[in-house]
Amino acid sequence: MIGAAVEPPAIELVDIDKRFGPVRANDRVNLTVARGTVHGIVGENGAGKSTLMSILYGFYEADGGEIRVGGAPVRIRRPADAIRLGIGMVHQHFMLVDSLTVVENVVLGAEGGPLLARGLARARVELARLAADHGLAVDLDARVGDLPVGLQQRVEILKALYRGADVLILDEPTAVLTPAEAKALFGLLRALRASGRTVLLITHKLEEIMAVTDRVSVMRRGQMVATLDTTSTSPSALAELMVGRKVLLRVEKRPHVPGEPRLKVENLSVVDERGCICVADVSFTVRAGEIVGIAGVAGNGQSELLEAIAGMRQPAHGTIALDGEVLSREAHTPHNLRRLGLLHVPEDRLRTGLVPSFPAYESAALGFIDDPAYGRGLLLDRGRMIADLAEKMAAYDVRPPDPLLKTSKFSGGNQQKIVLAREIERAPKVLVVGQPTRGVDIGAIEFIHRRLIALRDAGVAVLIVSVELEEIMGLADRILVMCGGRITGERRPEETDERDLGLLMAGVGGTA
Repeated sequence: MIGAAVEPPAIELVDIDKRFGPVRANDRVNLTVARGTVHGIVGENGAGKSTLMSILYGFYEADGGEIRVGGAPVRIRRPADAIRLGIGMVHQHFMLVDSLTVVENVVLGAEGGPLLARGLARARVELARLAADHGLAVDLDARVGDLPVGLQQRVEILKALYRGADVLILDEPTAVLTPAEAKALFGLLRALRASGRTVLLITHKLEEIMAVTDRVSVMRRGQMVATLDTTSTSPSALAELMVGRKVLLRVEKRPHVPGEPRLKVENLSVVDERGCICVADVSFTVRAGEIVGIAGVAGNGQSELLEAIAGMRQPAHGTIALDGEVLSREAHTPHNLRRLGLLHVPEDRLRTGLVPSFPAYESAALGFIDDPAYGRGLLLDRGRMIADLAEKMAAYDVRPPDPLLKTSKFSGGNQQKIVLAREIERAPKVLVVGQPTRGVDIGAIEFIHRRLIALRDAGVAVLIVSVELEEIMGLADRILVMCGGRITGERRPEETDERDLGLLMAGVGGTA
């Protein structure tokens, strides 16, 4: 009796090896992904998961090992090779042209000949079919820049499917989505799976792994340490596999005892570089010994609000007061605010928090080079700066603990620890933090959360902006929600849930 043929896996990666200089990013990694499944990949920063997916999509070429697609060995040297083999990728930062329409973005680079009108007409027919088959409805004539991020992501997925993707790689797909948009995305992933397509999901959110994947692979320090059926594991077990030790997944804190107002914002409005109002008449107070969290989808004024409070932007209207003293325009500078005790961890650590080309000890002194501990006048004491960061690296578990290493060589989580150490160890009265754990692995998240709670318990006023609702609900004593540059509601964590906050983030609901 001849048995039925066994369908080959959609993707097989066999003994994949990749080095960047002395760093072995992938160490003989093996991965098998069954066709018609959602397969999750998790791991700490620097574990090698992004490198592995970049090899599969052709951004890098492996130093050793083999890639098989549908059971056949293939060579993928560039993204065009991956696309030809039916592999698509949706990046965390969308690869779309805002000024073009949806259909123009989809066919860009795949016009199908010199006559654009004919190519667009064919694309409309195919996109209508894909939208109907997978629940991907979107206005094909809408300008992409006018669409909310959830629909922009839908356009990215349509673009990959239009190019024939049977395997879809998604990199941190919910980072910029509201809870409702994330729920809709999960429904789409299930529909893609039901149609026979295969999804590879890279995410640091373990609850998403549990909600939508069939199997999950865990990487640690460049190696694949486990592949499990999702139903046979748990968030705590996955976290332990990722980090190599038990990890506390919830934020532990005692009830807060707020003191005097430290930061008071009244009727603040901010105008962006185009002259548009991005923060509109915002008022709130942060007291000593409390954490106030601001929730919202990225792009709703939170970034500009933080920059205004930190002195990086001048308000168009309204006031900011520290310890009861309203700041004059002349006093409202980052240097003076630091002197007054307001310190800032920026949202984008590489753009405004660090200089990637500097050695770490120089990045760790940014904003404080006039500190007498580093020397006087134009002559800085390099030895003292190195020793100072070495102490901070030990206290904050920065890896590798090398103050001389170029800043760009550290993983995102370790770069974030350097910024946090620089600001927190200056004994702030007010700490303003943007996206405290963006791009940070589970072990570093636990560490950062503990540091922020310790600051609050020591009497510091802490203001946090985060797109991660779970983080806001775990850390904050009070939650403000922003949408369209305005505060749409205030809640206490024990009196709300993600659905309520999600509605406020979408501008639905009152301010009660």
